Amino acid sequence: MPSTRTCVGVVFGGESGEHAVSIRSAQTVIAALRRGMNAEHFEVIPLYIDQHGRWWPATVAEEVLTQGTPIEIKPSEIKPTEVKLSAGKTSELKPSAGKQPALVGKGFIGLPEGSEQVDVWYPVLHGPNGEDGTVQGLFTLMGKPFVGSGVLGSAVSMDKLAMKAAFASAGLSQVPYVSVVSSDLCNLNSREAVIDHIESKLGYPCFVKPANLGSSVGISKAQNRDQLIDGLNKAAGLDQRIVVEQGITARELECAVLGRQKLEASVVGEVRFDADWYDYDTKYTEGRSQTLIPAPLAQDVVQEVREQALAACKAVAAHGMARVDFFYDEANNALMINEINTLPGFTSQSMYPMLWEASGVTLEELVCQLVQTAGE
Repeated sequence: MPSTRTCVGVVFGGESGEHAVSIRSAQTVIAALRRGMNAEHFEVIPLYIDQHGRWWPATVAEEVLTQGTPIEIKPSEIKPTEVKLSAGKTSELKPSAGKQPALVGKGFIGLPEGSEQVDVWYPVLHGPNGEDGTVQGLFTLMGKPFVGSGVLGSAVSMDKLAMKAAFASAGLSQVPYVSVVSSDLCNLNSREAVIDHIESKLGYPCFVKPANLGSSVGISKAQNRDQLIDGLNKAAGLDQRIVVEQGITARELECAVLGRQKLEASVVGEVRFDADWYDYDTKYTEGRSQTLIPAPLAQDVVQEVREQALAACKAVAAHGMARVDFFYDEANNALMINEINTLPGFTSQSMYPMLWEASGVTLEELVCQLVQTAGE
């Protein structure tokens, strides 16, 4: 008798610099989908995308989830029937009849064995080639429902310059910024013009960010001209599009959004940290930051954050799930939207599941609702 459970294909890993975070997020999501009542409703098939963009079946994905680290393998070392895991184990790959596994080269070649069973896709991917509309486009072409925003919402939310343009069009207040393209840095005259413009409009300190990376990857803080040049060169090595933001003194607030036909906003949380700024290590190292949920704020500020979080999602066509981040200048009672993340982290330290937990939605209920919204 066929199973009545919904088969959920959880895709994780990816080529981006947030590969390791994706593995940790997937561990949390899959454990929740396999726990309690969810185990009766869902069958989970994990699929792993390695750091070369190749898709691997559940046999390999389960090993990666167990060891919690990426596969370490060079293209030249790939054999047609096996892949060596970093822990020294070996997983056999058995292709379907008449099909060859995608083992050679880089990038997506085809879906691995077991994919044909998937009813709903659940991407747990952070950064380029997972959060930017590319994999969402693949699912759309397949005609399968998937968790999270569609191609447009994912792409606009991923590119910080496109996102900021959408926010500005919607009338949402933001920190002053300057947009830069890497070609502007190729010769001395144009580079000097860019730097002069940044210094005159923003001053120091300022933050230099690649437009299409998350988790603070590639971001640097510049206190002077030399640091600004270094930051621009670093960002240009990661992305052709760069955003430079004015440094301000503000509290960092976050709000989670859930739903498709009807969006709902969570309680508001605050991130506090002892570091100079909220960089990658501070985000993902235990004890380096503190979360306050709910954030100690006046009720009118809380209401404004929640309303603007929903407005931000509508501005960029985001739905399913999103975490919207804000700066709050308490001295001037000014709220400014920072960014939106359409596939927020799901690790033990991640704000998105914690915000919903504080809003009365358990982790198990949350992942269940996310799968259900994919079919709305």
